[in-house]
Amino acid sequence: MKIRYFDHAATTKVKKQVVDKMFPYFVEAYGNPSSLYTLGRTAKVGIEQARKQVADLINCDKNEIYFTSGGTESDNTALKGIMYLNENRGKHVITTKIEHHAILNTCKTLEENGFQVTYLNVDKEGRIRIEELVNAITKDTVLISIMFANNEIGTIEPIEKIGKITKEKGIMFHTDAVQACGNVKIDVKEMNIDMLSLSGHKIGAPKGIGALYVNQQIAFKNLIDGGHQERDKRAGTENVPGMVGLGEACKIAKEDMELHIHKLKELRDFYFSQIQQQIPDIKINGSMEYRLPGNSNISFKGINGSELLMKLDEKGICASAGSACSSGSSMPSHVLTAIGLTNEFADGTLRVTFGEENTKEDVQYLVETLTNIVKEIRANS
Repeated sequence: MKIRYFDHAATTKVKKQVVDKMFPYFVEAYGNPSSLYTLGRTAKVGIEQARKQVADLINCDKNEIYFTSGGTESDNTALKGIMYLNENRGKHVITTKIEHHAILNTCKTLEENGFQVTYLNVDKEGRIRIEELVNAITKDTVLISIMFANNEIGTIEPIEKIGKITKEKGIMFHTDAVQACGNVKIDVKEMNIDMLSLSGHKIGAPKGIGALYVNQQIAFKNLIDGGHQERDKRAGTENVPGMVGLGEACKIAKEDMELHIHKLKELRDFYFSQIQQQIPDIKINGSMEYRLPGNSNISFKGINGSELLMKLDEKGICASAGSACSSGSSMPSHVLTAIGLTNEFADGTLRVTFGEENTKEDVQYLVETLTNIVKEIRANS
């Protein structure tokens, strides 16, 4: 049975070009980058080239890029690294109720350590209200962390407006751009972004590698002690193949950006139109105007999400639910709750995220299969 993969927001296949670029650093240029002999220096050159490629994707200086193990570490480093260093200046953080748990649980830890966190509401499309953000700022606000685009519903936040406000107020601005990097154009300078998190496995690089951009004018406390790697900010022998792979993936993403966005939008919009024609009692979640090109999030009234996923899997379709299963009963995710979705819809939420290898024929198969499964479940309920 052919497997049709529609869960690119969860992870992506490593691109062949990326694997080819990484391979020599496993078996030929395998030296420790901290070593002074040629084998070590060769590995170091690979890292610095990759650092420049990551920087080019978001328009920053290569010395503003710090390699990490992924988005979660980048988020932790950004929030804790800033707040722990600046706690004498203020102890207030502003974020949103729809952040990834890498941000929400980091904020929870900060609260347990005496910091204050404001969680902004979002509208029914998942976007923050700028006036609420402005009203939440106090004299103790040090950092605002708002995701670039939501991982569940694909909504893109008003990043440029937020950046303008933070610059005017002298507040640091971090964005979790794990879902956005490679899928939308990002310019950290124009958008006044001070820190940005990204992850390799969302853009065709391996799992276990990511990066954190930090404006060179900003100091932050390191979370891992040890050697002098990553300019004393992230100790530990470097994951050279992973770094090289991330660099190559960022290079490809920059070169292919326009075609990539165009193709994913076409697939997504075709999927939306077909589902709306074929299946009644549905709700499309998230903004249609401000949305990631490959994201679709649809709730099917009266459907159990776990059952839907299992039946899709039996037909060779990989997708994900918009709700988490707990103790045998489906509970809406914090994102769906925040946008006000009722349980009768939220319980049957399906996230489909498209990638470059998907075709229109794949989408037609998905629509046909999904239509039949929803009819079957509704008929038997």
